[in-house]
Parts: sequence; C-alpha cells; structure tokens
Amino acid sequence: MMKIAVTYEDGQVFQHFGHCGEFKIYETEKDTVISSRVYSTGESGHGALAGFLKEHGVDTLICGGIGAGARAALDELGIRLYPGVTGAADESVDKLLAGSLDYNPDTSCSHHHEDGHDCGSNHCNEDKQGCAGNHS
Repeated sequence: MMKIAVTYEDGQVFQHFGHCGEFKIYETEKDTVISSRVYSTGESGHGALAGFLKEHGVDTLICGGIGAGARAALDELGIRLYPGVTGAADESVDKLLAGSLDYNPDTSCSHHHEDGHDCGSNHCNEDKQGCAGNHS
C-alpha cells in the first residue's frame, strides 16, 4: 500500500506547501485509490507539515511550489516529492498512479512573500505562476 498526500484547497492542488491548511491523503493499492480523506494540518511551517505527513504514514507528496527547507525536511523523512503540479487533486493522483503525472522536479518557491506576493495570485508584477517556481 502507498499513501499519497496532496496539498489541498477546494479540490485543487494548493500551490504553496508552507502555507498548506489541508492535505488530502489517499490510500492506494496496486495503482488504485482505495480511500481518501481531507485532513486539516492545524500546524504551520515546513518542518511541522513534513512531520504531520510522516505521522499520517505518507510516503509520497504531490504539491505546487515548495521551498528548499521543506524539500530537505521531506527528504530526511523519506517522503517522495512530485512538485510543480497544478489542477485537480484527484486527477493528479490518478495520473501519478498511471505514470503520467506532469510535474517539475526543479520547482521551488523562494520569494517568501516579502513583496506582498500571494501564492496563486500575481500582485508583484512578476510571473511566479502561483509559486510553482516557473519564473520567466
């Protein structure tokens, strides 16, 4: 069995790991989802979120943008990472299981909102595409 977590908001892959208020966690068996449930994190910060995933037995994470500190925390816990994903959470998991998930392993979120930028919106006139790290 594999447990896959997706940063989650309103059915979509939430675009900033460090600000994720919910994860949808899927239990899978033989490339099929057998159950899923949305969990409120009740925590904040990259280390706390990585620990939250480990406590729930997660071994794989699908997310949008993610910073270097969070990547290191997940790596230390042995959680596989599929960053740079956008769209519907359920569809993303189905694509991962089918081996066709479109993700960017080099995705990072390094701007840390000093400029008032809000993940998922574009208030700073830079093309940050919702923190997916695809800076033009």
